[in-house]
Amino acid sequence: MPETDPLCAASSKALSGGATHAPAVDFGIIRYANCWEDAEVLARALAPALGRRVLAIASGLDNCLWLAAAGAEVTACDLSSAQLALGHLKLAALRRLDDDELEAFVGLRPCRHRLALLRRLWGDLPVEARAFWRGNLPAVARGLVHAGRFERYFQIFRRAVLPLVHSRRCIEALLRVRTPAALRRFYDHRWDGWRWQALFRVFFSQPVMGRLGRDPAFFDQVEGPVAAQILARGKAALTGDLPRNHFLRYIQAGGFSDTCRPPWLRRAHRAAVRAAAGRITLVQGAIDAVAAADRAGFDGFNLSDIFEYLPLEVCDAVYGRLLDAARPGARLAYWNMQVPRRMAPRHPGRARPLEDLAQALRRDDLGFFYRDFVVEEALG
Repeated sequence: MPETDPLCAASSKALSGGATHAPAVDFGIIRYANCWEDAEVLARALAPALGRRVLAIASGLDNCLWLAAAGAEVTACDLSSAQLALGHLKLAALRRLDDDELEAFVGLRPCRHRLALLRRLWGDLPVEARAFWRGNLPAVARGLVHAGRFERYFQIFRRAVLPLVHSRRCIEALLRVRTPAALRRFYDHRWDGWRWQALFRVFFSQPVMGRLGRDPAFFDQVEGPVAAQILARGKAALTGDLPRNHFLRYIQAGGFSDTCRPPWLRRAHRAAVRAAAGRITLVQGAIDAVAAADRAGFDGFNLSDIFEYLPLEVCDAVYGRLLDAARPGARLAYWNMQVPRRMAPRHPGRARPLEDLAQALRRDDLGFFYRDFVVEEALG
């Protein structure tokens, strides 16, 4: 894949490539079968609508579909050919499969004929995506929502670690609790304890997460302990809106349920999401390079957590190029997990933080892995 920008660093979630800063990341595997950022919070931040154009990190494509379902035209880019192959297959499934077939194919319910369904979608896939899936048929057979490295990491946690802490009965009891007050009592009296804290800190430590879940290169900019921060956020999530938190549902139950699933897979929104498939363009490349090549400009930018991985001077350069492609009033939204990044104050006169909006959205964010959600506005 040709790269045009000499200053860039990269993640599988898609910046530019450059030998100086790019971490050694394998772009040939699916890292994220699902988006692990809150799509509804993102949509409230970017206010997608008919006539608005959004540039987005593709990742698992879920959040791009949700933005397009609101009417926006979405350009979804990624350096990873594997992530784009996943995106093409999700779009094909939305076009060709009925509701029951779609849910079975992606892995919401048991299914023994996913490869037969894949044959029906084959003609909708570009050559590169066909080549990828031809070599990754077991991932299709498992169901797309289970196809990523990050999802397999959580499966290991559920199958090998969680049973050392809690019985199946205890886990199922937690999932039945409905109110925050009851959840706090359950957490304090039945869930929290030395074994939970010790094993959590080991499994979600930087070395283990880098080996089994995320890529080690994604921690290049991280300082301080990772697991302790995630543990604190995990407690807040487990004692918050647990019945609606599809992220925690996946981690604890090994999948989504009929009443707790990502927005793009909810039946109530199925017609809008099917229509959204026609408003998404998938592009392989760095997000700042894709932005520079588009002369029409964008009203919104879904940046996932790309600044998490980059030296600050590279963040500045990338952010500046995105502002070059921003229409007046365009919004830029991104998350921080471990590395604090606020880009607008570093570009005075060109962008400003929308802190009141971001603060309100942080309170509702179900993505407990992240320490911060940032919303900023281009000034034109």
